[in-house]
Amino acid sequence: MNTQSLKENIVELPEGFTARGARIEDVEPALVLFNRWSRSVIGRDEITDAQAIRNEWRSPNFNPEEDIRLVFAPNGQMVGYIEVWTTSKPLVHPWVWGRVDPEYEDLGIGTWITQWAEQRALRELPTVPAELRFAPRVGTFREAEKPKRLFEELGYRHVRSSYHMLINMDSPVPEPVWPEGITLRTFSPEIDAEAVYRAEDDSFRDHFGYVEQPFAEGFQRFWHFVLDKQDFDPTLLFLAMDGTEIAGINICQAHSFDDPEMGWVGTLGVRRPWRKRGIGLALLHHSFNEFYRRGTRKVGLGVDAQNLTGALRLYENAGMHVHQAFDQYEKELRPGMEISVQSLSE
Repeated sequence: MNTQSLKENIVELPEGFTARGARIEDVEPALVLFNRWSRSVIGRDEITDAQAIRNEWRSPNFNPEEDIRLVFAPNGQMVGYIEVWTTSKPLVHPWVWGRVDPEYEDLGIGTWITQWAEQRALRELPTVPAELRFAPRVGTFREAEKPKRLFEELGYRHVRSSYHMLINMDSPVPEPVWPEGITLRTFSPEIDAEAVYRAEDDSFRDHFGYVEQPFAEGFQRFWHFVLDKQDFDPTLLFLAMDGTEIAGINICQAHSFDDPEMGWVGTLGVRRPWRKRGIGLALLHHSFNEFYRRGTRKVGLGVDAQNLTGALRLYENAGMHVHQAFDQYEKELRPGMEISVQSLSE
């Protein structure tokens, strides 16, 4: 990695444009910016829940003043946004997410915020063991041609894609069929929190990009993003039990972040010893019918397009279809040993 060349090639913002870190009162104008951008690309809002943004900005070890840069036009309008997630340990793939107002494209703002993000990520490099590869990742909707060209021009390469899948229900789906010995129950906040986190973590050890996290940090983030949300509903967290062992989990939300009329399957996972027995499909059918019972007629979820455990086939068999595609890119800033999961181990 040549950090000096990165610094030498940094562009400047257009004259009269300014940048600063974010504050909680910036959430609403940021939401306006996000949706102005998404309407120009996919024809709809990508986020409708401002509280979801506030929850992210208040997440453990994330500092909006340091980890976000907002760009403002001379008239004071927010026209650029970038966030850098450096909370995972070990930090081998910082996550970068940004938006530029469509009326202010082609002015160099996208280049500036992306380069700022790289520099922010590099500040954490001394905390990463020297033998490990360090490569920030970014992503965007498949239709977003300008951002993808920008990524490629700045040295990023496409590494993965994912899908937002959707089912529209005009009637209940088939009732779940549970394997012998498997029972279903809902989440109990008093006794299940740690066990559910460990089951979720175990379920995704075969997932592309998985990096094992220290328990304390991982559990803290799980608590914040899942259990401590204002709209968390424990009756939508389903556990497939084999005696006292959690075999599979299905963590659902009453509403998706982009559509208040859509239910959301946030996490569906089956631990490896219990796979290929129909537990995932049974959990999915149960949640679909619960949403239907509550009056929700469409349900979505996200999945790795090349999922290593066959989840995509499962969702298609359950009646879901691809609603939106996302492409993910990465840029190697330091070569080394890749410790994130790349293939399914035997």
